[in-house]
Amino acid sequence: MSDLSKKKCIPCSGEIPAFTQEQINEFKTKVENWNIMKNDKGHFYLSKDFKFKNFETSLNFINKVSQIAEDENHHPDLKFGWGYANIIIMTHAINGLAESDFVLAAKIDEISV
Repeated sequence: MSDLSKKKCIPCSGEIPAFTQEQINEFKTKVENWNIMKNDKGHFYLSKDFKFKNFETSLNFINKVSQIAEDENHHPDLKFGWGYANIIIMTHAINGLAESDFVLAAKIDEISV
């Protein structure tokens, strides 16, 4: 378990710079198996696929993620269906990644075990 999961997401309105590649690499080691991706505009985001035994288990997981997102006021993109879920996290206000993105990822990791 990462110490990040004990932190709170801090709302961002664009006043901070997005993480550099070096910062991303440092924080990537604090979360479990999240992929660092770039969108078509070259902005970094986190992505992770989760596998489940059926639709109900996927839905229950997504509902838990939704509650975390509301509690943290940080909302990922969610995609799910029978036996799977995909979560994408980024801070849209800065078009990239910040510490709160990794905090949210760590909190999601805790409920995925």
